[in-house]
Amino acid sequence: MDPECSRLLPALCAALADPGQPVADDTCLEKLLDWFKSITEAGSSLQLLRDSPCLVELLLQVPQAPGLSPRVLAFALRLAGLLAAQEACFQFLQQGELLPGLFGEAGPLGGAAWTAPTVRSGWIQGLRSLAQHPGALPFLAELGALDTVVALQGDSSLFVASAAGQLLAHILGLALGGQAEGPPGPPVCDWPASAQAVVGHLEEALSSPAAPRVTQALHVLTTTLGHCHRPWTQVLWARLSPLVARLLEKDPVPAAHSLVDLLLSVARSPALSSDRGWWETAAWALGHLRPAHAGPLALGLLTLQDCPQALSAQAFAVLLQPLACVLKATAQAPAPPGWPARPEGDPAAATLLSSRSACVGLLCQTLAHLELLQPLPQRPAPWPQAPLLGAALTVLRFCNGSAVPAPGSDVGSRLCAVLAGCARVQRAALSLLGALSEDAGPPELVTQVFAVLLDYLRSPDSSPTVLKKAFQATLQWLLSTPTPPGGCAPDPPAQPFLGELLPVLQRRLCSPCWEVRDSSLEFLTQLAGHWAGHAGFRHALLASEVPELARQLLQDPESYVRASAVTAVGQLASRGLHAGPERPGGPQKGALPELLGVLAADPEGFPRRAAMQVFTRWLRAGHAEAAADPERFVAGVLRAAGRDLDWEVRAQGLELGRAFLERVLGRAGPPCPYAVAAPEPAAPEPAAQALRAACRVRLPEFALRALFDCDRPVAREACALLLLLRDQAAPGHGLPEAGPAAAPVEAALQRWRAGEQAQLLGPLEPEAVLAVLRSLDLEGLRGALAESSDHVERNPQSLLQDMLATAGLRGDNEADCY
Repeated sequence: MDPECSRLLPALCAALADPGQPVADDTCLEKLLDWFKSITEAGSSLQLLRDSPCLVELLLQVPQAPGLSPRVLAFALRLAGLLAAQEACFQFLQQGELLPGLFGEAGPLGGAAWTAPTVRSGWIQGLRSLAQHPGALPFLAELGALDTVVALQGDSSLFVASAAGQLLAHILGLALGGQAEGPPGPPVCDWPASAQAVVGHLEEALSSPAAPRVTQALHVLTTTLGHCHRPWTQVLWARLSPLVARLLEKDPVPAAHSLVDLLLSVARSPALSSDRGWWETAAWALGHLRPAHAGPLALGLLTLQDCPQALSAQAFAVLLQPLACVLKATAQAPAPPGWPARPEGDPAAATLLSSRSACVGLLCQTLAHLELLQPLPQRPAPWPQAPLLGAALTVLRFCNGSAVPAPGSDVGSRLCAVLAGCARVQRAALSLLGALSEDAGPPELVTQVFAVLLDYLRSPDSSPTVLKKAFQATLQWLLSTPTPPGGCAPDPPAQPFLGELLPVLQRRLCSPCWEVRDSSLEFLTQLAGHWAGHAGFRHALLASEVPELARQLLQDPESYVRASAVTAVGQLASRGLHAGPERPGGPQKGALPELLGVLAADPEGFPRRAAMQVFTRWLRAGHAEAAADPERFVAGVLRAAGRDLDWEVRAQGLELGRAFLERVLGRAGPPCPYAVAAPEPAAPEPAAQALRAACRVRLPEFALRALFDCDRPVAREACALLLLLRDQAAPGHGLPEAGPAAAPVEAALQRWRAGEQAQLLGPLEPEAVLAVLRSLDLEGLRGALAESSDHVERNPQSLLQDMLATAGLRGDNEADCY
């Protein structure tokens, strides 16, 4: 601890122990604890107390101070636990009876302050920090803390209840930390008393008819078995697994969600999953849990690398059961190979028939689980791609009313009523349908996929969120479509679809709903990026009104739509698909003037940011409108960006400057393959020529001004760019040493540093720029800018000063953070 902090700490401790003083907020107290934690981690807690006796006085006074803030009480409890985590300090505090005074009946535990959840939470966290060594166990037993912790598991505050359960698991692990490593380990009757007490509590809770108590016990077990893989956990599981299995015999199964978490925690434990009895318990659970809980368990088992084949098949059948019901509801044909047969009488069918919320919830869960399972290497094989495609399409048809239920099917009639227009199920089914594009499928099913997607894209009943999912799934299927040799046209199933897609997209771009227009523009951008090389798509797109509509949306009243339109127009222009503003058949201008107009005049930041991103991509890719005259292009963009009030636009201007500098230094990326008559990039210039080119586009002025920007990310990017510029234009590249021309630049920098940003420098000579770059400590600036924005506030001395200022004890120490 530095001397100034040592000088300030006694006054702060006195203020904290005084009920009449204003209390610092929770954030300051949390930072103070973090500071003490960093000190104890680096050295001795006992030495800290010897060097700062005011901390001992604070811990002694807090329990005796009536009316003290609950926040300060909680802080003192947590600080005591933090200090006592080291055994030497624990013994020192025990000698003075300080710890019983804080954590026993003499402290907040027996007073009115205990009613505050903050105090109860601080008490638990303090004990959790304290219980790091065997000496803490007798102390907890003397306090009778275990009974209090057990009672706090049912606390009205979820934070307190959760912390109590974690503390019980921690006590069990601490008590058994010295047990022998060799299996099977001593029986529970030979465990330490504290561990036996915890096990006794778990046994009692697991046998309780009250579901909350069962839930609490399951949480403690899950925490214990999930974080500790020592041999004694096998003894614990052997002792308690019969009680867990007995829960599965009840109807309904109590605390089913917590029970699934426990079973999966056991399955992931190397010390427990090798037990054959565990796999039998898992199989029993799959057959007795209701579908809403069996599904998560089945998914968890299927993600395991060493799940037995029979159990994996059972889990997959459980996962498929709801979709098997859906397929059965529309046809009398037998179930596909590998799918559950006769689903009408199983629990999944009963759930689908029970209530609308249960039906929708089960289908959404099943669809989401299968989407998660699809890309995993350990998914079941063979993967039933065709039946899954058929089931997803059937669900979507139930949702849009085009499915025909099988005669006499109760599930089919129920699904027709429940799923009609259900956006939640539609989104889940479309997500799964998109994920299934990775494996294609029979051509007739692929044709049906495109037909259903087109129905959803056309339907006026599709909500904006459903339409967005439909666009995403469409793009996934188009990208997965195999391309014939030569790459001139898409695969036959997609060819007619593309012809029908563009008129639909055209209508969606005219939608009165801005979310729909925005999603349509995003889809157009991605579609053009991936399909611009196909002659058929290019011809169809240019023959449609889509490019012109995208251009018109640059004037949309909604800023998000304008931003998406900027990106779409930039993508189309880079692929040679841009629609100019002139009448059809006349000469067309490029997109550059319009996008520069957006950058210069749009009132919102989103479109201007999008324009800067487009310009940077154009320059890196060698797009014709940027490559024809790179200096004029960059100068015009920087001129507009330099006046922008949005920091992201200014930062992107620096990124554009970096791209330009790399280009003139010979590091340009590959030219865009779709650029129209793009000139070849010039040969790499010497470093001196690069600096002169940077000066002609006024890049040094832009970067130097940004170096003193009030937004730290802009200043950091400017510093990096100036370092690149200086290092590439180092002495020895043909530039003379600086003369008096650097004086005006340095004077302007002083004014900019003081906050006067109005003055412009005008054209700069390379010599002056190089002199200024050599005079600046750019490495030092880079280090200063790399610090977080609150590095002053996080300084311990500053923190203590601020807390004293809050208490009205400022003295000579002025607050420097607020």
